[in-house]
Amino acid sequence: MYAATCGGQRPPDGYTQRHGDEAMMTQFLMSLWDVMLALAPWLLLGAALSGIIHVLLPSDFVRRHLTGRGSVIKSVILGVPLPLCSCGVIPAGLGLKKDGASDGASVGFLISTPQTGVDSVLVAASFLGWPFAIFKVIAAAVTGLVGGVLTDQFGGARHALDDGFQQDESHEQTGMAAGIAHADDLIQSIWGWLAVGVIISAAITTFMPANALASWTTWGPIVTMLVVLVVSLPLYVCATASVPIAASLVAAGMPTGAALVFLMAGPASNVATIGAILKGFGPRILGIYLSTIVVGSVGLGLLFDTWFSTTLTGAGMHGEHASLMATASAWGLFALLLRYAAGDAQRWLNARRMTETATDRIVVGVEGMTCGGCVSRLERVLKGAEGVTMASVKLQPGQATVQGSLDVEAIAGLINEAGFKPVI
Repeated sequence: MYAATCGGQRPPDGYTQRHGDEAMMTQFLMSLWDVMLALAPWLLLGAALSGIIHVLLPSDFVRRHLTGRGSVIKSVILGVPLPLCSCGVIPAGLGLKKDGASDGASVGFLISTPQTGVDSVLVAASFLGWPFAIFKVIAAAVTGLVGGVLTDQFGGARHALDDGFQQDESHEQTGMAAGIAHADDLIQSIWGWLAVGVIISAAITTFMPANALASWTTWGPIVTMLVVLVVSLPLYVCATASVPIAASLVAAGMPTGAALVFLMAGPASNVATIGAILKGFGPRILGIYLSTIVVGSVGLGLLFDTWFSTTLTGAGMHGEHASLMATASAWGLFALLLRYAAGDAQRWLNARRMTETATDRIVVGVEGMTCGGCVSRLERVLKGAEGVTMASVKLQPGQATVQGSLDVEAIAGLINEAGFKPVI
């Protein structure tokens, strides 16, 4: 087979290895682009719809409807379409409790909301089919309802909530500008997980042989789902960004019900969420919360495998066959990811420069930030203020570092104007 190209002699092993590596890297890059083509149109559409919902709903609409009879049902109905991952749902859910919502309504919101959302549904349908996407919505609603009702029935005395929990409420924009800003904040808040999800998905598609995980089925469905559950419970898994990973694992042979467990338990629980619920609601309700997620995700995963088979509608899309809309969306999303990455890198460099060289900097604590979008919004306000020469904001721990001629009170006033709470 090598005679025509190598004069009848076998090429050196290094030559074969090098060309094999190049072919593998080319395939990996093609897989990256395929995932972007399948992901980008639906993610951008979901973000746009989220912006519209944000504009149309009054700022106090959610809280006004989550007390009294039927509050758990209302909280789940309102929470399921909202595009909040764990970074945003924790302060939102605890904010509901702080404003008077029942513990059951707050827990129902905290369970159902991070599992799905407009953007997550569209992306899941693109990669795993509409039956899976619709079932995922139903699963989020069912677990939210069950968790909320159990909390109201068996949660015990209402646990006092620490005043440190704040909910982000920005009033700086209205109308279309607010919708665009909200959509941009949504994508920015998960951009790192999006990038990781696309890379892992492409790596699984490229380097893992088809049906490589088919042996998992020999363990039995319950054992398989419990293994996935143990892995996903403590991790931060974004409901939207992790769909490509789940689809690639299903293509490699993982049962689809196990993918459902991964996309239910991961977004609804992680170390940060567990700690916040323990602090905000107490150990008894935390037990109800985790039990609902564990039993619900495994049970519904088994139910899905019994009723449905999944078609990977997003798999196999190649750039040469992609629509103009998909190509434009993929390039647009790629440009956004570059912008967010550059912004975070610049923010890190500014913070390091200020730490090493500035002697007149002022550091003020900030409560109410829930994501990268909040960080960017506060930084824009601070940098645009007269008297500020440099500003840097951190999400964890929440703090703003400002260099310039402003005093602490003036900086605190700017933080308040941006919709957050200064801690002096």
